[in-house]
Amino acid sequence: MKSKLKNAFEREMQLAKEAYNKSNYSQSFHHLERAHILGQSYIIPHTRSHWWMLRLGWKTGDNKEIFGQVTRIIASIIFSRIWVPIGNTGGANVNPLKKMPIPQELQKLLDEIPDS
Repeated sequence: MKSKLKNAFEREMQLAKEAYNKSNYSQSFHHLERAHILGQSYIIPHTRSHWWMLRLGWKTGDNKEIFGQVTRIIASIIFSRIWVPIGNTGGANVNPLKKMPIPQELQKLLDEIPDS
């Protein structure tokens, strides 16, 4: 993962954790979705975003999110480097195979990162 992309991913994860610690779960989830978009092509960041979504689901008692994240964690380990649905936000509230539009500011960042 290139340093600029890694920094952006880590920033979203940090914002998610800060919101989580303040019990602002919707804001935390928002940042986890953004982190997911940035890290989904890399096994460890992809899996980390799903792990935190699982923690959030557990914390809020959202059984759909818990089940969805367990399956997505397994898939992230297997498929991250093979194929991912670009732009997918990673939550159990969306089809795990659905490609989605990427927010403009994230797309700009992704466009600046050369393929590795």
